[in-house]
Amino acid sequence: MSSSSISNAINVLEDLLGGLNQAYWEANSLDRKDFFYDLISALHAELSELGKLSVQDHHLDYEPVTEEFRAVRPKLSRLRKLVDDFALRSTTAVRLEHLINEAMVLMGRNGAG
Repeated sequence: MSSSSISNAINVLEDLLGGLNQAYWEANSLDRKDFFYDLISALHAELSELGKLSVQDHHLDYEPVTEEFRAVRPKLSRLRKLVDDFALRSTTAVRLEHLINEAMVLMGRNGAG
């Protein structure tokens, strides 16, 4: 499997953040909103740290930076399996499934799980 650059990872994570935000606003229970909010918070932390890197470093291989983001891997796996139950709109579910798969590839390369 080929490595992903930091620049590519930022794009993938920003897209995933958008999908999770959409699912958050569509969620109809506080439990689901809390679930999505936890993932969104971890993504914000990761993107914030990546944003501190120099543009010259964006070609380097990506590795998850924050502990919060590394810790959400099980939740992303769970969401991928239950996406049809967690995302109310089918378009959101399809989008999230695709985005989660991309994020899991980023995280899976790096020795997690």
